[in-house]
Amino acid sequence: MSNSPIRKIQADNLPKPVGPYSPAIAFDRLVFVSGQSGRDPVTGLTAEGVEAQTEQTLRNIETILKAAGTDLQHVLRCGVFLMDMTEFPKMNAVYERMFAGHKPARTTVQVTGLPGDNLLVEIDCIAAIPVD
Repeated sequence: MSNSPIRKIQADNLPKPVGPYSPAIAFDRLVFVSGQSGRDPVTGLTAEGVEAQTEQTLRNIETILKAAGTDLQHVLRCGVFLMDMTEFPKMNAVYERMFAGHKPARTTVQVTGLPGDNLLVEIDCIAAIPVD
């Protein structure tokens, strides 16, 4: 199995998953990041409001990507799941700031629920691992 192009990506400083899944899986030079939330990895508390949750969610994703050998500037696609689409402008402003001009492909949908108390946003992504 050590020669497999598939590897689990883990980082010690992430919130524990709420189910039986990996934070991310890498396949060759692609990283598939599971949906992340705005829970602080140190306190375990969920950030207040969609803006703070979006920022914490993207910081959690950034931590996973770093563990995989990449970063937000190599994200190819994101899926954004919002509890309330009226919060889209607030989420979008933080998202744009965190990606600093990089514009991955994206889908944003409104959902009726997310796995955790007080969650307002969840984001997953696919990123490339740059060639050395």
